Amino acid sequence: MSQLTPPFPASVETVVIPRTSDIGNFEVRRALPSRERRTVGPFVFLDEMGPAMLQAGVGIDVRPHPHIGLATVTYLYEGAIMHRDGAGNVRTILPGEVNWMTAGRGIVHSERSSPESRTQPQRLAGLQSWVALPASLEETDPGFVHYDRDAQAVAEGEGVRAQIVAGSLFGQTSSVRTLSPLFLGDVALEAGARVQLDPEYEERAAYIARGEVEIDGQRFEAGRLVVFAPGKAVTLKAATAARVALLGGEPLDGPRYLWWNFVSSRRDRIHQAREDWERDRFGQTVPEDTTEFIPAPPWAPLAPLPGSR
Repeated sequence: MSQLTPPFPASVETVVIPRTSDIGNFEVRRALPSRERRTVGPFVFLDEMGPAMLQAGVGIDVRPHPHIGLATVTYLYEGAIMHRDGAGNVRTILPGEVNWMTAGRGIVHSERSSPESRTQPQRLAGLQSWVALPASLEETDPGFVHYDRDAQAVAEGEGVRAQIVAGSLFGQTSSVRTLSPLFLGDVALEAGARVQLDPEYEERAAYIARGEVEIDGQRFEAGRLVVFAPGKAVTLKAATAARVALLGGEPLDGPRYLWWNFVSSRRDRIHQAREDWERDRFGQTVPEDTTEFIPAPPWAPLAPLPGSR
């Protein structure tokens, strides 16, 4: 069993136990933002979806909803999700592929299981993260790029296979275009295998999706976000066969406000986006998904996420 309260090893700053939510057909574990840690580099949101077995006739149905000021990064371990957005993009994401959607000044999208995938049982598991855009690019044009698995860089070693989802890691660089310095890697380790995460970036973390990982003699189990202390190289040893997401980057270039699906350096911009959605002023229609939408939740006071510059 992982040790969940201090003292942690010197290389570990904190450990986040995600909040679990049931969204109908499967569970989601939210690691960021949390009470223990609000951001890691530009990552302001991290969810693990599943793993879940969806029976025939059942699927994932995330109705059309809006975003501003961020990029969504969807990465699946198992299953398939159909992405549709108000810029006219329609694309199915499969395991190991990357959907990178830049919301910028505003985009509307939905995420559902395709009719074909609902005809038989399927497992669903994966990660979705949000990356806050640099303040100077928050109002950039919205866009969407899909990257096939074969387009991704891979680093391999003894008992280790790492797919570089975004940024640079282990001497390899992903083909995914990012708007700020960051990294995201999907690392599979056989029992006993090791990887070293260098202190190239100030903020780094590991989300343990499967198995158990040992760091400086202490074990951390699946479903934990381990945030590392800055300036120290960290060695992760797989106590069992494990799958770990490594993520991080440079700190945000100033505080950000996060409310619902909106991120901005300006409080008034969040208010504007909320009003635009409630009054149908986003001006976008999601292809083949026009009869439903997610209403905005009740308003809540805004507290800024931290930023170091």
